[in-house]
Amino acid sequence: MMNKTTNYNHIPKEKFELVNHGERISDKKFEDKPIGYLKDAWLRFRKNKSSIVAAIIILCIVLFSLVTPLAIQNYDSTFMDVFYAKKPPRNSVLSNIGIADGGINRDFSDRGLMKAIAIGMGAEDREGTGLVTLSQGLESPYQPMLHIGEGKEVSEIKGAKPKVVYPGRIETYLEVGFLYRSIPQSEYQDILAWQEETGLQVLYPLVEDNEYNMDATDANNWYKADRRGTPVITTGGQDDTLKLDFEDGALTLEDNYKRDADGNPVYFEYTGGGNHDTAQYKVRVLYYNYYQYRNGFTPQYLLGTDSQGYDLALRLAGGIRLSLMLSVCVSIINLLIGAIYGAIEGYYGGTVDIAMERVADILANVPFVVVATLFQIHLAGKVGAIPSLLFAFVLTGWIGIASRTRTQFYRFKGQEYVLAARTLGARDRRIIWKHIFPNSLGTLITSSVLIIPGTIGSESMLSYLGIVKLGTAEVTSLGNLLSDASAVWTNYPHLLLFPAIVLSLLMICFNLFGNGLRDAFNPSLRGVEE
Repeated sequence: MMNKTTNYNHIPKEKFELVNHGERISDKKFEDKPIGYLKDAWLRFRKNKSSIVAAIIILCIVLFSLVTPLAIQNYDSTFMDVFYAKKPPRNSVLSNIGIADGGINRDFSDRGLMKAIAIGMGAEDREGTGLVTLSQGLESPYQPMLHIGEGKEVSEIKGAKPKVVYPGRIETYLEVGFLYRSIPQSEYQDILAWQEETGLQVLYPLVEDNEYNMDATDANNWYKADRRGTPVITTGGQDDTLKLDFEDGALTLEDNYKRDADGNPVYFEYTGGGNHDTAQYKVRVLYYNYYQYRNGFTPQYLLGTDSQGYDLALRLAGGIRLSLMLSVCVSIINLLIGAIYGAIEGYYGGTVDIAMERVADILANVPFVVVATLFQIHLAGKVGAIPSLLFAFVLTGWIGIASRTRTQFYRFKGQEYVLAARTLGARDRRIIWKHIFPNSLGTLITSSVLIIPGTIGSESMLSYLGIVKLGTAEVTSLGNLLSDASAVWTNYPHLLLFPAIVLSLLMICFNLFGNGLRDAFNPSLRGVEE
């Protein structure tokens, strides 16, 4: 045993030897680095796979709403074409792989099929000879029939003679075919020059209005037909019904073009006007080429067109932007008002709490639909539909957040760390925002995020019911798109499908995203492994 007075400083280091010298105790490194609140929240959030997927989907929808207007350079959201309304998706690149070809499946009667095929035949008859064959028409780039199936007999009424029905697929943009237009003489000359320059035919012979034309307003009735629409041929003064043999490639239809005294087809008809620039001509145009002449590009609509003829992709992108901007603004405003209001209630309590709660109770019992309707009637005309809708959402929307904040303050204001801060002389403002409010942040963030899908759903509901009018040339909403599609969606399902998918994804993903944020920002879960 060493003397207590021994000076250990004089013992050389060589006399000391570690017990486990040269041995590895553990490969694990022990670190004790502080983790910030936001970093800890991110580490917990990324473990929630459903929330991550939801965030990615939301990001994709936001990018779609921002990129789509930039990707479409030829026109903006106000561009529309009434003759191409309610059309399915059409894209020349995607059509090569069998999608977005602008076509729909349909069953055709023999007359209906002949009329569709005749569009391609008429488009090939640039000189108005009437000698274009069925095979030439089927090979035409303007032929709307993409596929023709085998005819099958169908009995519509029991005991009646069955009818032959042909299942097929038709390109709806080419199905428009020919149209009558009234144009000034100067435009007529411009079209002739454009035809010469591009080699695309726009002007076609006019059609006679006689007993062979079952509808003089339909420019596609260029061939002679009876009142039932069956093509006819005149031989020796007798009208003989033409047998519709769709396998006969040499089949021709007798034209019913308007001709002059020399037998030449007539391409325009003077309808009024007094000089070279104002003279009005009635012409018959192949609308697909006329569209290119007017706009400088072919019709390409990635998601099709809506019920009015607007590009559905642009309308959908605009509706997404409107819904997100409105809902985010509502969420932020309600969070600020509700957090301040609820913090004052919960912290001071007593008479202050009772008085403020009564105000909140009165506002909470006011029906939102009534508020939104009254604001649209009396306020929308002065400030606009969107600001008045924003006021309606904010008037009572903050009450839920205020109630949650109040509850959290009652829960935490009696904790030891709050009492210690008060004992050390901390002011009320510091105690509220530094010690109590951070513990309520997870609940408040979740509540504010969940306001977004609720606002989107409410706004869509009001627009769908027509209470809020947001459907203009410049702006629209998802609810307006659904409302426009509600009457015709059975025939044009894409009008309902795309807005419904986007609305559903927004509602579901924001709920999942909000749940992930709730767990991430909950201080009680700090350091808890999941």
